[in-house]
Amino acid sequence: MNICRYALAPLLIASGSAFAAETLLWGANPVGLWLIVLGLGFLIAEAALPNYGVIGLGGIVMFVIGAVILTDAQLPVPMMIGLGLISAALLAFLLIRALKTRPRESVSGDAGLVGSVTAVQSLQAGNACNGWVHLQGEQWQVLSPTPLQTGQKVRVIARKGLLLEVAAGDAAPGGE
Repeated sequence: MNICRYALAPLLIASGSAFAAETLLWGANPVGLWLIVLGLGFLIAEAALPNYGVIGLGGIVMFVIGAVILTDAQLPVPMMIGLGLISAALLAFLLIRALKTRPRESVSGDAGLVGSVTAVQSLQAGNACNGWVHLQGEQWQVLSPTPLQTGQKVRVIARKGLLLEVAAGDAAPGGE
């Protein structure tokens, strides 16, 4: 809920400044001012909340309508549509860039290890079922139900602490 406080604070500050501006601008339509303030608040909230542009789009619409009401002039319709489309294009560009930065798959921990295939580097003396592999930049001790050979490809099937359980590389994932 802390993020709501961060999104609400700029809205209240902007709302107060709009109230002050309303008393200073004689003849200005207060509805236009409030729509502009709410539009800016929605755009700020869009930056703080993970909602994929829904609030930002509403903020753009409110901002454009508030600007048109506030000017109280006969602006050409194509100009109003153009301003809205430019704002929407900017919002879409920012949303696409933000979505591309989201992680797609886990590359660390058990999810990154299980299923990986690597070669056995060395075997433990006296036990051909235990050995060492180099995986994801680290040396791991491995345990196999069958004897291993140096250079043999193995697939990680589980991790127990610092020990990896492996099977022959040609074995199906998940032990099937």
